[in-house]
Amino acid sequence: MNQQLDFKLPEIDRENTKAAVKSALEMYCFYLLTVPEDHLPKVTATFSLIPPAFSNQFHSSTEQATINRVDQELAKKKHIEWVLRGVNRLNKMEREIIYKCYLEDEGVFDYELYNELGMSERRYYRLKARIFYKLAFILRIEVYKSEEHS
Repeated sequence: MNQQLDFKLPEIDRENTKAAVKSALEMYCFYLLTVPEDHLPKVTATFSLIPPAFSNQFHSSTEQATINRVDQELAKKKHIEWVLRGVNRLNKMEREIIYKCYLEDEGVFDYELYNELGMSERRYYRLKARIFYKLAFILRIEVYKSEEHS
């Protein structure tokens, strides 16, 4: 009767979680810089033996290219806002480290940053690792080890 419930919490896969956060931050920077040109409409006319069908579907390449472009832009905007909301939930020093390392146009090296912040190298890397896990949980992109690998 006095059995205690055994809760087995999943173990975090540290390397894959760190890679997921870095990927999200890199995509943020990439989306800020990109202008999609691969979904531009076709300019030349095309000939088809199939007669046009009048329905609700889009058959124009110009219309489809416009829809694709708008969808892409909305996805990019959503990702940028998602990362910004996550980074803004960090405290001031954590935000500064993430921003200077990953979100500025010209990133700084770790040794420059910990010297600028007046931290020891060891403390800086411990804090940076903790920031990655905190950001992974905020963004909900943490990766867990599967039962098979345990």
